[in-house]
Amino acid sequence: MGSKKRSSDSVVTIVDESKAYTEHLEKKMKKIKKTDGEVDKVKTNTDSAAPMERKKKRKALDKEKKNKSGGNGEVKVNVGDMEVENRITTMPEFHIGVFKDLGNKEVEVREAAAERLVSELIEVQKAYDSMERKEEVDGGGLKLEAEKDDGLNNCAPSVRYAVRRLIRGVSSSRECARQGFALGLTMLVGAVSNIAIDSLLKLIVDLLEVSSSMKGQEIKDCLLGRLFAYGALARSGRLEQSVSDSEHVKEFTSSVIALAAKKRYLQEPAVVVILQLSEKLPVEIVLKQVLEAPGLLEWFEGAIEAGNPDALLLALKLREKISADNKVFGKLLPDPYSSNTMFSADHLSSLANCLKESTFCQPRVHGVWPVLVNSLMPDIVPQHADSATGLNSSKKHKKNRKSSSLDEDIQKNLQNFWEIIIEGSLLLSSHDRKHLAFDVILLILPRLPVSCIPIVLSYKIIQCLVDILSTKDSWLYKVAEKFLKELLSWVIFDDGRRVAVIMALQKHTNGKFDCITRTKTIKSLMSGFNSELGCMLFIQNLMDMFLDVTSASEEPSDQSQTTDDNSEIGSIEEKEFAGTLGTSEFLKSWVVDSIPGVLKNSKLDNEEKFRVQKEILKFLAVQGLFSSSLGTEVTSFELQEKFRWPKAATSSSLCRMCIEQLQLLLANAQKGEGPHAVASGLEANDLGSYFMRFLSVLRNIPSVSLFRSLSDEDEKAFKKLQEMETQLSREERNCGMSADANRLHALRYLLIQLLLQLLLRPGEFSEAASEIIICCKKFFPSPDLVDSDDEPNGDEAPELMDVFVDTMLSLLPQSSAPMRSAIEFSNTTVIM
Repeated sequence: MGSKKRSSDSVVTIVDESKAYTEHLEKKMKKIKKTDGEVDKVKTNTDSAAPMERKKKRKALDKEKKNKSGGNGEVKVNVGDMEVENRITTMPEFHIGVFKDLGNKEVEVREAAAERLVSELIEVQKAYDSMERKEEVDGGGLKLEAEKDDGLNNCAPSVRYAVRRLIRGVSSSRECARQGFALGLTMLVGAVSNIAIDSLLKLIVDLLEVSSSMKGQEIKDCLLGRLFAYGALARSGRLEQSVSDSEHVKEFTSSVIALAAKKRYLQEPAVVVILQLSEKLPVEIVLKQVLEAPGLLEWFEGAIEAGNPDALLLALKLREKISADNKVFGKLLPDPYSSNTMFSADHLSSLANCLKESTFCQPRVHGVWPVLVNSLMPDIVPQHADSATGLNSSKKHKKNRKSSSLDEDIQKNLQNFWEIIIEGSLLLSSHDRKHLAFDVILLILPRLPVSCIPIVLSYKIIQCLVDILSTKDSWLYKVAEKFLKELLSWVIFDDGRRVAVIMALQKHTNGKFDCITRTKTIKSLMSGFNSELGCMLFIQNLMDMFLDVTSASEEPSDQSQTTDDNSEIGSIEEKEFAGTLGTSEFLKSWVVDSIPGVLKNSKLDNEEKFRVQKEILKFLAVQGLFSSSLGTEVTSFELQEKFRWPKAATSSSLCRMCIEQLQLLLANAQKGEGPHAVASGLEANDLGSYFMRFLSVLRNIPSVSLFRSLSDEDEKAFKKLQEMETQLSREERNCGMSADANRLHALRYLLIQLLLQLLLRPGEFSEAASEIIICCKKFFPSPDLVDSDDEPNGDEAPELMDVFVDTMLSLLPQSSAPMRSAIEFSNTTVIM
């Protein structure tokens, strides 16, 4: 092939010599015409001369003419040649230097060069078509190629030369030559219909033939050149124009398949070339010429055994084009085809080898995966899309049933795909295939319904992610980092996605994802709740996790299957974590610890915030203060709510944690209230008052009791604290907006914190509770507060404020932080 190529400089030299020769012929033609004019002039002047004188002069002129031209017969021959050359010079000019710009690295330069090349050659071809004696031009001085058996007999010499040079140019590895020459070939073949398709196909093979003397890079250049040439022909538009009266498409498809079979790196781009053509063809042509192309059936039949993802890609796209089953697809596609049969467990198992071999093109994701994802996860219309269209209820019901059935099919297919292909094939193999697994998840995310997130973020996926992130030395650490970044971006505007992702990450790591991975992923996700609906959704999911979590969530970790080879540190940490805190108990503790944090970064108004606080309070109170003696569900008719407990009894440590979080919630609510308003009703935004009412209602349900039995003293103090808080609330409501109302409010919250402290540390606070109750009666004397049973009489009674301060100081050492905060707030409010 190299001997047939000509350099740009040699071609330019030929053109320059041709131009010089043409100019010489033009000068010669003018000189001869001038001589003929002189002869005619002499003849005219001698008509009146004497005969003898005319004879002498004629002889002299003939002699002179003979000396100049060498004979009358030769003049005729030269004049004929010059007339041919004159016709050649009337052809439009073709600037051969344009080929140099086709290899330029700038896209604009390449495009401009291709447009100039094609526009000049179109004019050349038009002039050539208008000539009568084309053989004279074909044999003239502008013959730029020695070969004449290229089959392009209807093309001007310049066009024939350009076609050959463009085909050779696509095999060049210089800068962007392949792109530029392929562009030029595409535009030229599409613009000049005289270029025969069959001749072009033959030229591509002949000019880019791989010989036995070629070495590795030369072979690769030739094969890539053929691929680019076929791609140029497919994009030119000529093949779809000739489908009615030829089988060029069949020949073309067969040639591309034969090329794809030579090297693996040619397969996927070859498939893309065929698909680009097929998209433009009518279905009947695809059936008759593409699917019946020689070699295609054999390629499909050997795909499963060879592990050929490109054949699967071609089969899927052609099946999508024709929308019908065809035996040529073999075992690659089920017959009859449907989404359910395509993603059945048996068929996916047969395709696993093909899909595993798609990693050869990394870091790029093979084209078969987006096609599979589109088929697996079609665009789903929201279930309530027709809510405003005025459909009657029966139509809505039918539509919802169809939508529900579709969702079930999608979930089943996704489950099969995940278990067999992702977890069963990719995660069990090399680093490249684990990398591919995360890339596939990123492909699926944009189409993934919230209901399917637990399937995708499965236990094995999360464990693989944790194993990689547990040490920065792991092979796929950057891949895992990118995955987390994309995951956070995906949930940023959707609280449903945010909640589902948090639940999956924490459930499969027993609430320790950030700790193990040394990231702030969960913290970042939890800080993004800015709406009441989002907060409520998260709280509901946390409650469900607390109630439903069992030891089944502690799946055995198969380190040999999911652990990165370089993540020994993470594995050791995992073992330590599993041995100490890796239980459902710890996951429940994470839930209890996380629920109050929902409001930490939220920007809710007071009403929205209070509603969220009430939901949190109810959960903490039910799980931390009470237990049910009759099953796990109890309905309160007064509150019109159903309350649930876990099947396994909640441990005392978890109950204490719930009480501590409840204390913290009430303390934060008290701080965030600002000036206390009672005009609109005390309970409107008073979390303490709501809690005491809630506590009273649940204690009155026969089957519900406190999580621990209280001693007589503690029980008596507990009831007195309830009664005193109720009396103070009534008094506060009567005070309206005043300083006394603020003092009463502070004392009420102190009593609530003390009540919870009784449950936290039984036997330690009953005496202090009695002292504070007496002080409350003295601070606000009222008929409602008269109760002399425990009050000292006469002069022996110490100073009221001294008793109050001493009691507060005695409480400080053993009190929790929220209790100390309530004590401080009460001191400053009451003493002032």
